[in-house]
Amino acid sequence: MRVEIVALLVSSRHAFEGRPKDGPRPDPEPPARERVTVRAGLGLVGDRFFNHAAHRHAAVTVFAAESLDHLVDALSLPAAPDPHLTRRNITLRGFDVDGLERGTVFSLDSGDGPVRFRAHRPAHPCAWMDVVLAPGAFRGLRRRGGIRCEPLDDGVLRLGPAALEF
Repeated sequence: MRVEIVALLVSSRHAFEGRPKDGPRPDPEPPARERVTVRAGLGLVGDRFFNHAAHRHAAVTVFAAESLDHLVDALSLPAAPDPHLTRRNITLRGFDVDGLERGTVFSLDSGDGPVRFRAHRPAHPCAWMDVVLAPGAFRGLRRRGGIRCEPLDDGVLRLGPAALEF
């Protein structure tokens, strides 16, 4: 199946700490990436969840760009919000990410070879979505927040066209 990787994000620290009304913490470096390095069982190199035992099954969050399109309609937004604002690691267009069942193994290949992931649990949206995306986004993203995954292979993913396989 052909998909598009529309956003990649690696953040060395958590931006959504404290109270949403105070706004997110700034990143020490820009989190948007053209390419990411994936390590099996560890996550994305440089990300805050990389090599944390408590996050082995949730090291990478995959998100559907269509969820942001849904917000355009649901909240009467003039355009879809920037996918980086969701703080999800990989944003895809062209696949129902939230429809993945726990335990499903899928691969993404953006030209450097396939990288497999195992889907684990939903990435539930939080109140921060109302602050960083738009008022009402927290509720609008229910059951559309993406899926937390475990990387099963080492590899590289890049922005642009990709193949998704099961």
